[in-house]
Amino acid sequence: MGKVVLGVAVGVAVAACTVAALVVGRRVRSRRKWKRVVGVLKELEESCETTVGRLKQVVDAMAVEMHAGLASEGGSKLKMLLTFVDNLPSGSEKGIFYALDLGGTNFRVLRVELGGQRSDLDPDVEQQPIPEQLMTGRSEDLFDFIASSLYQFVEKNDSVQSPITKLLGFTFSFPVKQTSISSGILIKWTKGFAIRDMVEKEVAGALQQALTRKGLNMRVSVLVNDTVGTLALGHYHDADTVAAVIIGTGTNACYWERTDAIIKCQGLLTTSGGMVVNMEWGNFWSSHLPRTSYDIELDAESPNPNDQGFEKMISGMYLGDIVRRVILRMSKESDVFGPVSSRLYSPFTLRTPLMAAMHEDDSPELTQVARILKDVLDIPDIPLKARKLVVKICDVVTRRAARLAAAGIIGILKKIGRDGSSGITGGRSRSDIKMRRTAVAVEGSLYTQYTMFREYLHEALNEILGEDIARHVVIIVTEDGSGTGAALLAASHSSENVNNIQLI
Repeated sequence: MGKVVLGVAVGVAVAACTVAALVVGRRVRSRRKWKRVVGVLKELEESCETTVGRLKQVVDAMAVEMHAGLASEGGSKLKMLLTFVDNLPSGSEKGIFYALDLGGTNFRVLRVELGGQRSDLDPDVEQQPIPEQLMTGRSEDLFDFIASSLYQFVEKNDSVQSPITKLLGFTFSFPVKQTSISSGILIKWTKGFAIRDMVEKEVAGALQQALTRKGLNMRVSVLVNDTVGTLALGHYHDADTVAAVIIGTGTNACYWERTDAIIKCQGLLTTSGGMVVNMEWGNFWSSHLPRTSYDIELDAESPNPNDQGFEKMISGMYLGDIVRRVILRMSKESDVFGPVSSRLYSPFTLRTPLMAAMHEDDSPELTQVARILKDVLDIPDIPLKARKLVVKICDVVTRRAARLAAAGIIGILKKIGRDGSSGITGGRSRSDIKMRRTAVAVEGSLYTQYTMFREYLHEALNEILGEDIARHVVIIVTEDGSGTGAALLAASHSSENVNNIQLI
C-alpha cells in the first residue's frame, strides 16, 4: 500500500513539474517575443531620432537648396517656381471679387466683398461635383461646364449683364509651369483627370475662352496654387506674414522673396521689389533626413519612387502607412498581435486620421486603439500592453514628421534672414540681430486637427530657434486659402488696388 501511495505522489510531483516547466517555457517564449517587438520599436526610435543638432542640419540644407533652386533651373530638388505674384493683399482692398478653386473631383466658386481696412471675410461659396465623364473627355466640355456654373453663381448675386468686368482668381491645383500671373501651361493631370487635349496647353486661357463663349464679362486675373492663396489670406489678416505652408494630405510651401535674389531670372523687375516663390518643398531631400527602412520600402512601392521624399516623411498621405508597415514587421517577428492579418499587407489601409485617433486615445483601456485595430486591420483582442505599443509607434512617426516640418519652416526663415541670424552666408551672431515679428500662415488638417502633431511642431520651433528668437515667430492658422486667397489676389492685382508692397 505504501508503495502505491509513494508512486502516486511521485507521479503527481512529476506532473506538477511538467506543468511548471510548460508555464515557465511559455513565459520565457513570451518574454522573447516581447523582447523582439520592443527591439523593433527601439530600432524605429533610433532611426527616427530628430535631435536639435540634426534638425539644424536639415534647416541649413533647406536654405542651401533654396539658394540653389533660385540660382538655376534644375539646380536643386526644390523647383523654386516663380508665381509672378508681386503684390500681396494689404487689407485696404475694396470691391467684389470672385474665385474658382479646381483641384479635385469637386470645384468651388466663391464671391468675396471687400470693404477695406481688413474687413471681415464672409465669402459666398458653392461647391459642385465634376461629372466623371468630364474628367476624361475634352477640355472644352470641362471648362464650358465650369463657366455655366460660374454664370449661374454670378446671376444669383450680381448682374451678369453689367459692363464692368468682374475679376476672377483661379486656383488650379495641378502641376503647371507658370508663364505670367494669369497664365500657365499644364504639365500633367493628377487626381483622376486625364483630358489629353489640355496637356501642355495654357490653362487660364482655356477657362477664359469658355467664359467668353458663355457671355460672362469676367477676366481671369490670377492663376495660383493653394499655397500661394494661403499666403495671400495670411497676409491679408497679418501684414507680417512672409511664408505659407500646407500640411495636410500633401505638403508644400511658398514665401516672399526679393527679386534680386532670384538669380535664374536676371533682370526680373517688379514694382514691389519682390515676388512669391512656390518652393514645391515636398521634393526636398537631404542626407540629414532620418530615413528608415519603412520609408525606403514605401518609396520603392509608390507610384513616384525617388520623388517627393520630404512629403513622404511628413504629410498625411503617408504617416498612417508608415505605422502600418511597422505593425506588419512586428507581427512577422512575434505573435503579440496574433496571427499576421492579411489587411496589414494592403498599402494605405490605415489612414492617417485613424492613426491620429489611436495616438490621441486617452481612455484607460485604449478602447479607440482596440476598435481601430479590430475594424480596420482585423487585429482583435490584443492585450493592453500591445495597444500601448501601437500608440508609441504612432508617437514616434508623428513626432519625427512634425519636427521635420518645423525644420523646413525655419529653413525658409533662415534663407530670408528671419531666424535670428543673417542668413546662411552671414557672419553676425544672434546677439547682433534685432528680431522683427515674423508670421507664417499654416493650413491643412494635419496641423489644424492633429493636436499632437501641432504640439510637436511648436516644441521643435522653440528648440531650434531658442525661446528668445522663437517668441518673435508666429504661426497663424488660415482657412480656405485656396478659395478666399485667390479672390484676394485678384483684388490685390487689380489696377485699383495695386499698392506696391515690399517685404524686406
